[in-house]
Amino acid sequence: MMNNKNICKDGETLSEEFANFFLRETQNKPVFHVALSGGSTPKILFDLLAKEYATKFNWQTIHFWWGDERCVPPTDDESNYKMTKELLIDKIAIPPQNIHRILGENAPEKEAIRYAKEIEGIIPAKNGLPRFDLMLLGMGPDGHTASIFPNQIELIKAEPICAVATHPESGQKRVTLTGATINNSAEIAFLVTGANKAEKIQEIFNKEGDYKKYPAAHIKATDGKLSWYLDESAAGK
Repeated sequence: MMNNKNICKDGETLSEEFANFFLRETQNKPVFHVALSGGSTPKILFDLLAKEYATKFNWQTIHFWWGDERCVPPTDDESNYKMTKELLIDKIAIPPQNIHRILGENAPEKEAIRYAKEIEGIIPAKNGLPRFDLMLLGMGPDGHTASIFPNQIELIKAEPICAVATHPESGQKRVTLTGATINNSAEIAFLVTGANKAEKIQEIFNKEGDYKKYPAAHIKATDGKLSWYLDESAAGK
C-alpha cells in the first residue's frame, strides 16, 4: 500500500525533503540500518548529505548497506559503492565498521550467499527475515528496482535474502536483495526523478496496463511504511 506520496519540484528539492525525513528517522535510535541505492537521484542526495548534513547526523549509529551492486571491483566507475564512497562516505565521520558493501569483485553466487550471512548476523529479524530500518530504492524506466528486472520478476518472491540478477541488455551480473527482504523493511522510500519514468509511475499508481510486470509495483512494505518521493517530471502523468 502506498502510504505516502511526496511530489517535489526537482531532484534537489526531492533530496532535501528526503534528507530531512532520513534525519528524523535516525534520531534517538541507538543503531540504524539503511540500505542504499545507486542511480542518478542518489547522487544528488549523497552530495547534499555530505555538504549540508554532515554534522547533523550521528553517523556512529548508522550502518550503510546496499540494496544491489554490479559485479565489478570497488574501484570501477560502475560500482554503487564507489559512487557512495566518493560523494558521501569519504566526507562524513562514519566508522569503517559501519560500512557493509557487497563485494562486487567476488564470484556472484558466492557473494550473494556471503552478503546474506553478513546481513543475518547483524540486522535484527522480524517475520523470519532481516528488518532494515530504511530501504532506499530507485526505479528504472522499465519499472525495475534494486536489480530485480521485469524478466526476472520471480526474484520478488525468491526465498534467499540475496540473489544474482542479470541485466537484460548488457548481461552484466549483479547481486541484489530479493523482494521479500525489501518488503520486510520498517520504512521503504522510492526516490524517482525524470519524465522517462512518468508512464510507469502512472500505471503503477493507477494499477493500469502492464503494471504487474514491473518489479517496483510489487514493493508493498509487508507491515512497514512505503513512501514515494517524485519530482514533477516523474509525476507528470
